[in-house]
Parts: sequence; C-alpha cells; structure tokens
Amino acid sequence: MLFHVLARKAYARNLQYRGSHALNTFASAIFGFIYVSIWIGIGENQTLGEYGVSGMISYVAFNQTILSLTVFVTNGLGLEASVRSGQISIDMMRPVHLFYMMMSREWGQIGYLFVYKAFPIYLVYTVLLSMQLPDRIITWLMTAMAIIFAAYISICIQYLIGVCALWTTESRWFSWVNHALSTLLSGFLIPIEWLPGWLQAISRYSFYPYLQYYPTRIYLEYDSGSVLLGSVLWCGTLTALCFGATAIVRRKLEVQGG
Repeated sequence: MLFHVLARKAYARNLQYRGSHALNTFASAIFGFIYVSIWIGIGENQTLGEYGVSGMISYVAFNQTILSLTVFVTNGLGLEASVRSGQISIDMMRPVHLFYMMMSREWGQIGYLFVYKAFPIYLVYTVLLSMQLPDRIITWLMTAMAIIFAAYISICIQYLIGVCALWTTESRWFSWVNHALSTLLSGFLIPIEWLPGWLQAISRYSFYPYLQYYPTRIYLEYDSGSVLLGSVLWCGTLTALCFGATAIVRRKLEVQGG
C-alpha cells in the first residue's frame, strides 16, 4: 500500500539523523525534569488536588513523553517549503490525494519519534521518577488509542496550516499561534481544571485537551475511555475540513518558486 511505502521512507529518512535526534531527546528529557522539579516545589505548600505530588509528577512526565507525538508534528507538514520551491504543483498532479500523501509521510515521522524519542524518555522517567504505571490492560489500550487520535488531530491541524501557504506568503506564524494555544489549552503545563473559568470553557470546547490532557488522564486512570468519543468527533470534523480545503486548493494553484 502507498501508505506503508510513504511512511517507511519517512522513517528511513529520519534514521540518517539519529545522532542529532539523540541530542534533542536528551534535551527534551531534561525539560521534563525541570517541569517536574517546579511542581515538586509547588507541592510543598499545596495539596495539588486529586493528583497529589506523586500524581502530578506522573502527569507532567507523561505529558512530556508524548509531546513529540501529539503536538510537535512537522510544521505545516512541509507544505510551505513545497509551495516556495514549486514542488506543490507536482504533488497536486500525482494520482493520490494530497492530504493522504502528506498524512502518510507524517505517520512515518511519528513512528520514528515514538521509537527513538518518546519510548526512551518514557523508560527514563519510569526508572528515575517512578512514574505511575497503569494496572489494567484496557488502560494501556485506551491510552494508545488516545495518543493515535491525538497525533491524527495534530496532523490535520498542521495540514490546514500548511495549506494556508497557498493563499499567503507567510504561514509559519499560524504554527506559532497553534503552538502557543496548545501549550496553554492542552493541559500540558497545568491541568485544565486549574485554569480560570473562561479559559477552561475555551479549552474544553476546542480540540486541544485531546492532544495532551485526556490521553494523560486516561493513562493515569483518572478518566475512562469514554472521553475518546470527543477525539473521534474531532478527527471526523478535521478530516472533512482537510478534504474541503484541498478541494478549494485544486481550483486555483499559486506557487512562489519553480
């Protein structure tokens, strides 16, 4: 299948940069330790709600573990560079849907990041931070599904950001805005229920909690798999938007290079 070919090639391409990625993984793990240290300090004078200090350590550590899979996907899926070089005109003529092609490549990238970044960080945190481990098999399965849905949502968002490069000369700022909103609204640094009421409302009506907050709470067994219904709804909605945006793009194509 084309999906497997594109994903495998993206995975193989990343293997050439394992040394650089190893340094990045080390730095990411260090940031996790910093965040954990901050919450340990806060926990000396606060009860930290239902989490407690131990639970908050696991919450922050797991969030940092899956960050590269659910948030840090390729900016715009590389579409902006494709528009600037003119490669987009060739990609649009290929006998395969543009969204399907870009998504397949990104899954290869995510697979690589899981093996060489997320999993090593998870092992380090499990050993050094005594991160909580689920007791039930169903929790592992629900967590895996939540992460897969979260990764797919991020792929869709980045695709929509990338498509904007076809209509504007500068689309990278969309990625930065998305990253800022994700940091605030996804529950990455602070659980959503501790945000001010108006921010909680904005967060819960957006897709951001399904990137970090709910996968982590499922892993820690604070939430059940029923919250995945929201993930499914967002996946369906964003998929429709991606196909709709591609249909619009096909009517008029502008390139900046060539």
